[in-house]
Amino acid sequence: MLSYIFKDMGETRFLKNCTFLMAILTLLSSFLLNHVMASVYTVGDQEEWSSQTNYASWAERYNFSQGDVLVFKYVKGQHNVYEVTEDTFRSCDASSGVLAKYESGEDQVALSEVKRHWFICNIAGHCLGGMRFGIEVKDGNSVTNSTDVAFNPPIEPTPSHNSCTCYYVSERWRVIENFIPLGLLLLLNYYF
Repeated sequence: MLSYIFKDMGETRFLKNCTFLMAILTLLSSFLLNHVMASVYTVGDQEEWSSQTNYASWAERYNFSQGDVLVFKYVKGQHNVYEVTEDTFRSCDASSGVLAKYESGEDQVALSEVKRHWFICNIAGHCLGGMRFGIEVKDGNSVTNSTDVAFNPPIEPTPSHNSCTCYYVSERWRVIENFIPLGLLLLLNYYF
């Protein structure tokens, strides 16, 4: 009878240890899955980081969570990526408010903080021409609504002295760019 009691106590201790071990493994796997399931976003999708993309529209399509990664792909020297404060984002003046600079052409930015992140291209005229966006990064465990994730408020930048010409040229090119498909259509219509 005594041996049965000790045997029963050993089984009970073993079961308690197994239960404790299973609880630890469950918590650990939950933690790892949360970080393994982080998403990687190529900024601008197929258009990548270029002056032809509407980044406000691009950012509105995604829900960004803590742990996600933004990949900026561009030709090194033609563009760059600055993570900036909201004031710098709005003014496109990177003389202050720069949090981080990326210039490799294949930049990966880990979204490690739950907050609003602001990004611009600091090549002359690019920011004012539209190469900028803001996103709100949520906690990875929270449920988000896609309409409130991207934060791209209406922008009325204060242009710097040397950026007016570039902005004007950029806006003028966009007008011309809109007529190119019309010209191709007329050309095709003429030949066929």
